[in-house]
Amino acid sequence: MSIINSFSLEGKVAWITGASYGIGFAIACAYADAGATIVFNDINQELVDKGLASYQEKGISAHGYVCDVTDEEAVNALTKRIESEVGKINILVNNAGIIKRIPMCEMSASQFRQVIDVDLNAPFIVSKAVIPSMIEAGGGKIINICSMMSELGRETVSAYAAAKGGLKMLTRNIASEYGKYNIQCNGIGPGYIATPQTAPLREKQPDGSRHPFDAFIISKTPAERWGNAEDLMGPAVFLASEASDFVNGHVLYVDGGILAYIGKQPG
Repeated sequence: MSIINSFSLEGKVAWITGASYGIGFAIACAYADAGATIVFNDINQELVDKGLASYQEKGISAHGYVCDVTDEEAVNALTKRIESEVGKINILVNNAGIIKRIPMCEMSASQFRQVIDVDLNAPFIVSKAVIPSMIEAGGGKIINICSMMSELGRETVSAYAAAKGGLKMLTRNIASEYGKYNIQCNGIGPGYIATPQTAPLREKQPDGSRHPFDAFIISKTPAERWGNAEDLMGPAVFLASEASDFVNGHVLYVDGGILAYIGKQPG
């Protein structure tokens, strides 16, 4: 096999959770371009319909389903449905996630649990649902969307950092437990990505200067820019393809160098 062919996803079925828009959508588009059949889910029909329309605009025939990934019974039922209607799942991307930016002492235990449930428990539930079929098929790929908060703390994100730190360790444990079945479980840790949700943080101030948070991110990033969802496409294809068959339990940080950089000297 040529090295280029080792990146092909032809004949593979890829399930990307929460991929109606944003990072999940970009990864799914990359997988489709590499030859995979795309399956995605979201929390309600409105989001699924919007996702289907967006895929159609890209010329991608995706399969969209409504499913709450924190509901184990619903996930198990959807896994069987996907296998029946589309095919065995070769690639899983645990992308669905939430964040609540609340100071720790102002955050309720129920709010903390909600973030943990979506960002950590759900990847456990969905991975557990697909692993038996991957074992039966002789292998598979699981990619968990981690975060720089898998490594770093920051004010107001105690639940998110706890969940993403736990997801890093879940990634390593799946690799440890199921690597012998030719299942590779790795993570992608995005840096600060320019999305519609972060657009207000990048708006110019009335005097023409950068938004303070925008200036902060630029100063902390050796690349001196925000990332784009497209920056995650190559790493995501690599981790889903045969090119990464001996990469397991690794988190690939796509952050423009933030984690490697102590920051500029003041003055």
